[in-house]
Amino acid sequence: MKKVLLFVALVATIGFASCTNKQAEAEKARLDSLAEVARLDSIAAVEQAKADSIAAAAAAADTLAQPAEKAEVK
Repeated sequence: MKKVLLFVALVATIGFASCTNKQAEAEKARLDSLAEVARLDSIAAVEQAKADSIAAAAAAADTLAQPAEKAEVK
């Protein structure tokens, strides 16, 4: 009877350790996924800021070019 109880306790311990490990791996995978999403969001934000600054520079260049074109027409 002692051997049966010892065996049941051993199986329960191994099962619990196995489940805990899978939970930890799942949590790590979730955190890795969130970190990857944050990294991609950061890259997208930099690219958007770059595109916005290029558009602003182009608009400023157009604004500066307009008075020069009007001056030449007269």
